[in-house]
Amino acid sequence: MGVSEIETQTDDKWLTDDELELVRGRMPIVYVDAVPVRVDGHGNVEEVGMLLRQNANGSISRMVVTGRVLYGERVREALMRHCEKDLGPMAFPRVPANPTPFTVAEYFPDPSKSGFHDPRHHAVSLAYVVPVEGECEPTQEALDLRWFTPEEAVSDDVVLEMMSGHDRLIRLALAHTGKLP
Repeated sequence: MGVSEIETQTDDKWLTDDELELVRGRMPIVYVDAVPVRVDGHGNVEEVGMLLRQNANGSISRMVVTGRVLYGERVREALMRHCEKDLGPMAFPRVPANPTPFTVAEYFPDPSKSGFHDPRHHAVSLAYVVPVEGECEPTQEALDLRWFTPEEAVSDDVVLEMMSGHDRLIRLALAHTGKLP
């Protein structure tokens, strides 16, 4: 990329593809993971939402809402942006003003290092349980969205559909909410 291309680039929130590849090879990238849930009137988790989407390696699997935090973006803004991007503008996620993650997941190119895997890079992801109240329609890269009871979400059949450690993330989220079967 030439100097003139950098000078004329108008989106200063993220990197070009070439710049991203360079950074991915040298430092961890900050992500957010959002486990969408439906709750009853008392705040108890009744259902867990999982997207069906294509992974970095080309395979199809179930996963939670996930994505990068942009430069200058607050974590809450990143959560809201990714929930809207993946669940649709009418999902109405309830993200508190100052969200606190239930865990931190470290994704590595080596799947044996942490149990969380991303072949592209090392990523540090802050993980949140996000209640949604509205109508969800998968958008952009998401092929489908399905709601599971807590029991279904950790069943062998559903776990087989997940990759990258998202099955562990679902179990951790359900344990955090007191709903792990």
